[in-house]
This record gives sequence, structure tokens and C-alpha cells, in this order.
Amino acid sequence: MRILLFTGKGGVGKSTVSAGTAAMSAARGLRTLVLSTDAAHSLADAFGLSDGHRDGALGSEPVQVTEHLYVQHVDAQRRFEQSWAEVQGYLLSVLDTIGVDRIAAEELTVIPGAEEVFALLELRRMAVSGEWDTIVVDCAPTAETLRLLALPEALGWYLERILPVQRKMVKALKPVLTKAAGVPMPGDSVFDALVRLHGELAEVRALLSGPEASVRIVLTPERVVLAEARRSWTTLSLYGYRVDGVVANRIFPAGGSDDWRAGWVKAQDDVLSDVEASFEGLPVWRSFYRPTEPVGVDDLREVAEAAYAWSGRIDPLAVPETAAPFRTETTEDTTIVHLALPGLAQWVGRDQVQLGRNGDELAITVGAYRRLLTLPAALARMSVSGARVEGGELRVAFSRQPTKTESE
Repeated sequence: MRILLFTGKGGVGKSTVSAGTAAMSAARGLRTLVLSTDAAHSLADAFGLSDGHRDGALGSEPVQVTEHLYVQHVDAQRRFEQSWAEVQGYLLSVLDTIGVDRIAAEELTVIPGAEEVFALLELRRMAVSGEWDTIVVDCAPTAETLRLLALPEALGWYLERILPVQRKMVKALKPVLTKAAGVPMPGDSVFDALVRLHGELAEVRALLSGPEASVRIVLTPERVVLAEARRSWTTLSLYGYRVDGVVANRIFPAGGSDDWRAGWVKAQDDVLSDVEASFEGLPVWRSFYRPTEPVGVDDLREVAEAAYAWSGRIDPLAVPETAAPFRTETTEDTTIVHLALPGLAQWVGRDQVQLGRNGDELAITVGAYRRLLTLPAALARMSVSGARVEGGELRVAFSRQPTKTESE
């Protein structure tokens, strides 16, 4: 199964490109699902569908658009009710005991970022169903996407450390706390729900960082948009996700004698040269303005096919050959961890890359983004002996700690 995520700055045409890619996949006879994690859904508009299309409104379940092609808008509220019911029920009982208004209590029990979390869980549900050959994800604008893709690892870190301790404390102190505080203590069903959430998020992380999944950045040939796209490439790699290509969208075709249009063509050509240089090693596909707005399956497929034909030697639906952003190289006594940070020098200096070690965790900070990387057991037993940024990647050397006999 192939999973493709499309992201980019707001307004660059992610929905058009992702919908076109899905239509192209379906035209090859692949059972294809295109879903949106963006709160401002626009896939229905791109395909020219109304809310009353066929089996009902786009939303909680996939709706068939044409042969082999299905569309879905993630219903975060429904997933929230399914996955958070036990925890929310407990929290509501606590708030009711202390006299909080029911409506206010329901608002207080909705966790920040819930929509993003449950959008990921819906993507996982579709992926593990085994029904699809290709899943195309129309993501929210860049900042929201980065937060979305960082969630599985970040929440997993907290749940792994907090849940076991909290569960033991509640079991030991439940009779005393209930009597003293006058509020109910969480039961096993609450902890089981959190454990289940942790496991599902771990599956999402493994799925999206696996070899069959990749992110594709959509941009328009403008300086501000290009700057954000560069940062996205670095940050996505920091979090361990493969970026397999860039789609330069809304390019003015050359030709004509109009000075205004000629000026735009020249300005875009200059930026496109920088795009090629900025994303060296990745295919850069080009999508040109058409005489009319592409709406509907056929138009969208034609847009995608024309764009991907720009680099005809690469099959845009094939599993990418892009190396995993995280890899290790081991000698007898030393292991070097390679973490790809492509494009780093274009938006931050080396002094903005910071590294910290705390037990079995490696804290990596790049600009405003931070990742807590849990080290495998073999590396956790070793000490950091050096680190440097070189060749578009962070290289951290771990050395085997000598035993007491060896040190003497």
C-alpha cells in the first residue's frame, strides 16, 4: 500500500494536486482513497461534488466518486466520541461532583489538538483495513501538518512515562483519595482507553515513517512560499518523515506579448531556479496554469499527469527510493547516528542546532522545533562522544562505555 501526504503553505493548491494524484492512481486501476485532514475541507469542491452526492454527505466514511476512486473528509468529532468516550465520561463525573455546569464541563474535557489526533487515528483505520492500494492525504497548511506529524511521538513519550506511574498510584491510594477528595478516581477502563490510544498512535508513527509512506511538498514559485517549503523539508526530516518530491504549482506558461504576464513569467523562472537548487536530489514537478479552473475527476487527472510528466523518468506512485531520515553506521566500538536535515543551512545556522542527552533520550532542537528521540537499547548503553552537522545531516557519535576492568 502506498501512502502520500501533501502539504504546503495555505493557498498553494494542495487539494488540487492531491485530488489529481488520487484520480491518476484510480485511472491505473488502483483502489484509491483521498482524504482530508484539513478543517477547511475543499476536496468536495475540487471534485465538483455537493454535500448530497450519492450516498450522503462527504464525511465519516469514504464515498465513491468514480471507478476505483473514493473521497473522505475526516470526521474528527465522530472519532473523538469513539476513542475518548471513557476518558471524557470520567472527567465529566469529576467536574459534575465539584459543581461545574454540564455544557462548560464538556468543553473542558476536549483535549487541545483533539482534531489532529483523531484525524491520524482515522488515517490509521483506513490504512489497516486492507481495502486500499493508494491513500492520498490532503493535509492542512504546513504549520498544522508539522504539529500533526509530531503528535504520535510526542504523545507517546508522555503516555509511556506517566501512565504506569499514575495507574499504580491510583490503585494504591484509591480508597483514601476517594474519601478525602470526595471525587471518583479513574477505573481500569479509563487507563485502558489511554493505553489503547497510545498503541494506536504508535502504529500511526510506524505507518507514516515507513518506507511506503512519504510527504510531497506543494508550493507556488514565490520567495515567501519557497522559504517556508525549505523549512518544511528540514523539519519533516527532523521528525523522521521522508519527503519524496516537490510540486511547483500555478506556473504561468511562457508566450504572449502582454508585459504584465511576461513580468510574472520572468519572476517565476527566477524562483524556480532556486527551487531546483533548494531541493537538490528531489524531483521537482511543474504544474502550469490552465485556461480554466480544473474541477472534476477528468480535469484533475489531466493536471496531475501533465505535472508528473515534467520528470518522466520517475513514477510518482512508486515507493520512493529516498533513504530513511534516521540511520545508523556501526564499527567495532562506535556507532554513528545519521539524522537527515536537508536544506538546514538555507534557513538556520549551525549554532541553532542543539543537542542534549538525558538517559535514553536524545533531545534535538533545530530553530524553533524540538524532537525527543528515544534511543534504542543498544545506543542507550553508550555515551555520546561527538556530534557535528555535515553534508545536510546531523551526525552523532556514540562510543561503547568501557567496563571497570577495561578502564583500569
